[in-house]
Parts: sequence; structure tokens; C-alpha cells
Amino acid sequence: MLDAALIAQCADPSLTPAIVERFVEVAGSDDPLAITVRWGDKTILVPKPTTAEEALGIVRQHAGMATVRVGITQLPVGHGVGRSEELNGKPFDPCENLRAGTAMFAKIARIVTRWYGNPTDSQVLPQLFEDAVLAWKRGVFEGQKVFLEEDPGGQTFLIGGQSEQVELFGDEVRPPSARRKAEEQEGAGIRVDLSRIGVDP
Repeated sequence: MLDAALIAQCADPSLTPAIVERFVEVAGSDDPLAITVRWGDKTILVPKPTTAEEALGIVRQHAGMATVRVGITQLPVGHGVGRSEELNGKPFDPCENLRAGTAMFAKIARIVTRWYGNPTDSQVLPQLFEDAVLAWKRGVFEGQKVFLEEDPGGQTFLIGGQSEQVELFGDEVRPPSARRKAEEQEGAGIRVDLSRIGVDP
């Protein structure tokens, strides 16, 4: 699980903390030095690096010949972190990787959201998220090479700019203000947080 302070300090502000955490959980790694090398549909086994310098050496060895992803968000080398010959240790710093990875994922989310017609129904949020994750993993969404596409702007999932954030994982998907209002109406009884039970996009 990502540290809340790391998310607050480093993640793209257009994504809610719940979305950032889930994104890294399903598409990233808990190891800042993680490297994934793929040749077509095959995953190439590489030594597990113990330092950023070792990780850079592995990346430079394979980049240009295979698809290489690095760090906690599994940023693609050549897109999210630049060309292999320009690499330094930053992609293996958790904050730098989270900053770049969530910024790229937010752009992909806006591409997906726009394709869906900028919906406002919270019920479609899990589908939007799933499609954005698949686009992140494959690099393609509906024929668009998402890492190369310009940022279309507009809303990110169901969030318009820096306005009301929407919780992704809960018994109901709704803005925090709506959830607070509902809780106030329920009175001051004992409450159990079931927000991560029963929804798996």
C-alpha cells in the first residue's frame, strides 16, 4: 500500500488518492527498482537490481530492443521517462516515478473519458478505470497510441479539473460531499468503513 504522504506530495492532483493507490496496485509494483522487460508477448527475466545504478544498467541493456517499464508505476522507457541514453536515477525514486507515472495515467484517463463522451454517471467509473489501466499496459486505446497522444484536457474520469473528487472504491461511488451529507443524516452512531469491500473494477 502506498504511503498517504507520498501520494499527497507526489501524485498528480487530478487523480484521487484511491485511484492512485489502485492504479499502482493493479498496474505497478511495490518495488521502486522494479524492471519489466517484454519482447512481444514474452516477458524476459532480468536480474533483480539492488541499486539504482544496477537498474539503469539493465534498462540500457534492453531499451530499444524490447519494451521496458520501470519503478512503482511501471513507467515505459522512451515515453514516461525519456530515452535510455538520457536516463538517470530519477525513475527509480518513488516520488519522481509516482509524479511522472500518475501524470501520464491521468492523461490516458482523459483520453478514455473523452472517448466515452465525458460521462457523469458514477456507475461507469469502474469501466473507465479498467479501460485506462488496459490502455496503460498495452499503450493503445481504440487505435490511439496513448503515450504519444496529446493531452485532450477536460475531465479526468468523473472529476472536472481540480473540482469535486469522486471516490472510486466504495459501496457507492459518489463525491465525498454527498457521502458526508448522507452520514450526517444517519446520525452519530458507530460506523464501519466498508469502502474497500465488494468492488473490484
